[in-house]
Amino acid sequence: MLRAIRRAADRRRQADGDFAWLFNPYTGDELVSIDCETTGLDTRRAELVSIAAVRIHDGRVLTSESLDLRLETPASLDGDSIKIHRLRGVDLEGGMPVRDALETLLEFIGNRPLVGWCIDFDLAMLDRYLKAEFGFSLPNATIDVAQQYRKRMRRSHPELELQPTFEQLAERLGVPIMGRHTALGDAVTTALMHLRLDADALAESSR
Repeated sequence: MLRAIRRAADRRRQADGDFAWLFNPYTGDELVSIDCETTGLDTRRAELVSIAAVRIHDGRVLTSESLDLRLETPASLDGDSIKIHRLRGVDLEGGMPVRDALETLLEFIGNRPLVGWCIDFDLAMLDRYLKAEFGFSLPNATIDVAQQYRKRMRRSHPELELQPTFEQLAERLGVPIMGRHTALGDAVTTALMHLRLDADALAESSR
């Protein structure tokens, strides 16, 4: 509800802005899987290190149509942060200015629905930066793969309380983990898990 209210307010403010088109209803049939790598898990203080997105269309993950952005190395980043958050050297080199990276991301995802693993974290991080740079939050519809799995299991096994990790769910679904703890690898793996859950749900409904 709060996100819907915020989206309506942002739509009014951006009516004559460069990104007004983002607030139009999406009428296509694509999704975009996203993932962020950060310097921590506190969305109020952590900083973005990299952002990735990959399109999903017609039951396929379009890895040839993906985005993998590295941001300028945060000034607060030190050796301990690099070790704790499993950041790679390549993630810390040749980064883009934040504003340029966000503009590139917005152009890529457009107003398509977004897919993510525990996506509220990624949205909170991106929204913090977007509000600072452009004055609005992402208006896109979202699909959380972790919630998607829990809903599916509640229908077939309502007695169970399931909170699988990313790795556990990938294994249960028979999905290969593509470069864990890299933004693009996690975005691709999340997209594959979403498609597998969708396919399983379709198979169950046809029985």
